[in-house]
Amino acid sequence: MRIPYETPPALGREFIELEPEVVAVILLTLAAGWQRACAAEDVNANAGEVIMTERLRDGMRIALKNSPWKQIMVLPGTESRSKSNVMLPDGRTDIPLAFVEIFLRTQEHDPHAIIECKRIAGSDTHLCREYVVEGMDRFIQEKYGENHAIGFMVGYVLAGVPSESADGVNAYLRRVSRSVDRLAPSDISDGTWQSLHARSKPSMPIRLQHAFLGFAGTSASRT
Repeated sequence: MRIPYETPPALGREFIELEPEVVAVILLTLAAGWQRACAAEDVNANAGEVIMTERLRDGMRIALKNSPWKQIMVLPGTESRSKSNVMLPDGRTDIPLAFVEIFLRTQEHDPHAIIECKRIAGSDTHLCREYVVEGMDRFIQEKYGENHAIGFMVGYVLAGVPSESADGVNAYLRRVSRSVDRLAPSDISDGTWQSLHARSKPSMPIRLQHAFLGFAGTSASRT
């Protein structure tokens, strides 16, 4: 099965633009992977972020194995380079994705899509700040996905419901006069959010897709 994608001409490192169909598949795979992750005994609101991410990766691999999208590879957490001329890796991604077709055409060894994972609760101002400063800003400031049009954020919802986490992030953005970066409901997948951000190259903004994942059997599992 061919994976569709668009790649506008660019000088130097190629700009990777995933089509909405592929973005939707990634978001659905996240949801399916998280459902499997939540079945593990060590995945709960008190678990560490690393454990949750490891289980989510495993769940995504199982979900893809049973789907037509086997050309998407869920890689281990991996080193990445913010620029093509960076000799030593300057970042470490949580869940990197590789696409066979993109690699064969571009020979781009860095991930072709990146998922950054953070713990979140709408009522916790510290976690909301960390979600932005240590998560979203890594894409906006081009530490991750410098040649990507789309990035992905996962929020492990420790308390409340997913929509409250989105509201909490937006409240932090308002407090720091960054309402332009606000999250809005996604037009690609129900129950997810999206945000659009300017970067150093005005012609190459990045759109972030946000999935807030609650734990089975808790209020956080419902929107």
